[in-house]
Amino acid sequence: MNWHTRLLRPLRKLDPALMTGIVILMLISLAVLYSGSQESVHVVLAQFLRFVIGIVVLVIVANTPPERIRAWAPTLYVMGIILLAITLVAGKTNLGARRWLGVGPLTFQPSELMKLALPLFLAYYYSQQENVRHWLSAIAGFVLIAIPFLLIAKEPDLGTAAQIGAAGIFMMWLAGVRRRWFIGLITLAAISGPILWHFLHEYQKERILTFLDPQRDPLGAGYHIIQSMIAVGSGGFWGKGWFNGTQVNLDFLPEAQTDFVFAGFAEEFGLVGVIVLISTYLLIVLRGLVIAYESRDSFGRLIAGTLSLTFFLYIFINMGMTTGILPVVGVPLPLISYGGTAMLTFMVGLGILMSVHAHPRTHE
Repeated sequence: MNWHTRLLRPLRKLDPALMTGIVILMLISLAVLYSGSQESVHVVLAQFLRFVIGIVVLVIVANTPPERIRAWAPTLYVMGIILLAITLVAGKTNLGARRWLGVGPLTFQPSELMKLALPLFLAYYYSQQENVRHWLSAIAGFVLIAIPFLLIAKEPDLGTAAQIGAAGIFMMWLAGVRRRWFIGLITLAAISGPILWHFLHEYQKERILTFLDPQRDPLGAGYHIIQSMIAVGSGGFWGKGWFNGTQVNLDFLPEAQTDFVFAGFAEEFGLVGVIVLISTYLLIVLRGLVIAYESRDSFGRLIAGTLSLTFFLYIFINMGMTTGILPVVGVPLPLISYGGTAMLTFMVGLGILMSVHAHPRTHE
């Protein structure tokens, strides 16, 4: 085997449909960040470097057999819990929240690790259960979800905690846990809502009240969502054109490179651009669900299905908060928003999908 054949061999594990979606999102991200940063080459190069690192990690994960990934699941979960506990004690504080750990000049959020560690460990657990409909399987699943949920909510980061909790619920649903447990959970949440309200931080209460009525504080808490909705609406059908988004270029739209990047994109590229973006996301999500359906072992099926649904959830939450149909919770738009930790998490998740597809049978 010559050197170039050996070099290209790992690329054979990559799924063409998923890679097409990733490349399209990468191009959209670089274009919208270049415009949103007032043509900053530094921002574009930094994001491109993150994409390169992410793709390298994706290739490594795609070439890792699912049985090896499954073997790491308990370690990753325990490591994630330990890091979350350390964060509450010795993490870096920013704007009243203790969510980051520092390693030299680098900082990262342990909650990002848990976005993968929890689904992996639940898939590991349920793939070995002979009777997932037994009540002990449901209790075990809820406990495994509750531990990271409570630790992350304590930081406080209720938005990320809710996302991780939802990923766990997706996993339990796909595993076949009795539906009555989910009905009970929904009922409990509805009953306890008024009680939990009194335990929320003031900024969390403000986000919910602002979501219900953004005009109650148009220059304060409601400013983000009002400017975002103006940007999305002003894009019209064709958009204002690249570099012509006034909400972004005149600095009316806060967080135009991170949480509200979708609003800037919609303003410049309009409904046509949004349809292209959503179609690309659907390509990735649907391909992931097909991989889950075609998987011939329970671990691959569970993790591929959960990661696909969770990826869709992040897209829905970001677009929902940007357009005013959901509260603002600080969720980046997958593979579009500026940032490194979240992008690496998404790339690892997509790499796991490719691993499940490339290795159709694991040893249970």
